[in-house]
Amino acid sequence: MKRAALLLLTAVPAAVAAATAVYLFGLAPSDPDRTESPKPPSRQSSASAQGLNAPAKKELAQEIVASAENSTLDWRSAYGYVEDIGDGRGYTAGVIGFCTGTHDLLTLVERYTKDHPGNGLARFLPALRAVDGTDSHAGLGRAFTAAWRAEAGVAAFRAAQDAERDRVYFDPAVRLARHDGLGALGQFIYYDAMVVHGPGTDPHSLQGIRARALREADTPAEGGSETRYLDAFLDVRRTVMKSEKSHHDTTRIDTAQRRFLYDGNLDLRTPLEWRVYGERYRVP
Repeated sequence: MKRAALLLLTAVPAAVAAATAVYLFGLAPSDPDRTESPKPPSRQSSASAQGLNAPAKKELAQEIVASAENSTLDWRSAYGYVEDIGDGRGYTAGVIGFCTGTHDLLTLVERYTKDHPGNGLARFLPALRAVDGTDSHAGLGRAFTAAWRAEAGVAAFRAAQDAERDRVYFDPAVRLARHDGLGALGQFIYYDAMVVHGPGTDPHSLQGIRARALREADTPAEGGSETRYLDAFLDVRRTVMKSEKSHHDTTRIDTAQRRFLYDGNLDLRTPLEWRVYGERYRVP
């Protein structure tokens, strides 16, 4: 997770707050320096497809995210990943980039320890609670990073990472996208935004980005064009990424998600090709 979850319902319009409540309770302006691309033809919603919950599509989603987060399609290789990438959120670790400074890593270790007392990370819980919300390494350091890598060799910890990824990121993002009438590509676009920006309603969160996109276009659930709405969403998200020091490279949008969109691939069908950071990826 790349942002803390700030659920400030009072800071947004009533319509957005209502949509956030839907998201929470389990219901389902262009950047001026952007290189202009030809606008795609409009296409109506493909939400009738099974979407990202289909096992093959979910696997594909993890691969596309991993290409941007870890420069590989082998997303399972990231269970033992842990480092401070200098983004002000402490250590980033694991299969979806849990952070010591944004509460999600702490929650993961707490839940894992409840089910598996005495695990190799349990002794770091006091330090993780103390640094939560900061970029501090106090009480962590090399001992913590070594313990994380060692614990990643335990099947139960890998399963715990998968479960927390789904609970906090994948499932809520897909539910919200389905509520908006979006097909597999739109569901992935929400999921990737959730991974990078986190939940919440501040302007740099998934809900904040969505709220700004809704000012530009209607969702398919509101009778709008799926392509036009997703194009607006990606415009807003690109602007948000450009405003953040650690996210100036927007190729995960420019040469991946927007390429899928402009190809009319709203169902995220394979074979699929894209580029991130100049590297080419292909899933047959």
